[in-house]
Amino acid sequence: MKANPEDLFLAKTASASEWKAVSSAIKTLVEEATFEATSEALSFRAMDPSHVALVDLLWPNVSFERYECDKPFKFSLRVEDFVKLIGRSDTKDSVEISSTEEDMIMMKFMNGYKREFTIHLIESSAATAPLPKLEFDTKISLTKSVFEKVLSDISVVSDQVTIQAANDKLSFSGKSDIGAASVQLDKTGADILELQVKAESKGTYNIDYLLAITKAISTADTLTCEYSSKKPVKLDFKLNEQGARIHYFLAPRVSSD
Repeated sequence: MKANPEDLFLAKTASASEWKAVSSAIKTLVEEATFEATSEALSFRAMDPSHVALVDLLWPNVSFERYECDKPFKFSLRVEDFVKLIGRSDTKDSVEISSTEEDMIMMKFMNGYKREFTIHLIESSAATAPLPKLEFDTKISLTKSVFEKVLSDISVVSDQVTIQAANDKLSFSGKSDIGAASVQLDKTGADILELQVKAESKGTYNIDYLLAITKAISTADTLTCEYSSKKPVKLDFKLNEQGARIHYFLAPRVSSD
């Protein structure tokens, strides 16, 4: 994918934290990433090779310190290379990513100590994954730290977690040949910020996928989880307060119940 001079694209953030979260989230799913830039936003959407999970990034232009995109522009990168370069930035660095006249993207990290890298773009044949059109019966907002802790607790005995919601309670459970584990959270507790249940819901999902994406989004203190019985679960993470966010969809596992 070649960037022509007229395909001007530049995105600058005041810190590296959002880029680190985005690169980590993408790394959990795919080996190649195609970003789409328009005058309104930078976006990315991809499904993992097994078609079990999908990541959807929307990064509005107002979320950047500086953003320029004269015309729609796509660029594809090897995720491993992208992660390595973003990893060279410090949290307090400003990060600037821009197109060049060659088939490359330029990255600049600045905080007194200035670094500049270029990375070759790749040709990608992957089509943009369609966004699932779903309505959910249950919506939960909770602290990310307790969600990670719950998943880690259940993972001691099981590689999948069953989430069950009623009007005032939320339970997580898992079982295997090793044994069983369960965690109960009350609506009145400090860790649950919101619990809306239109109908009692029960879904079973892979813990490794959920833990990987939750740990990757280091910028978020809270998350919103939406699901229905026997439907995918949707996790919503805020990257910043200016509207940048990541949606994550994970297909349900067939429960033995």
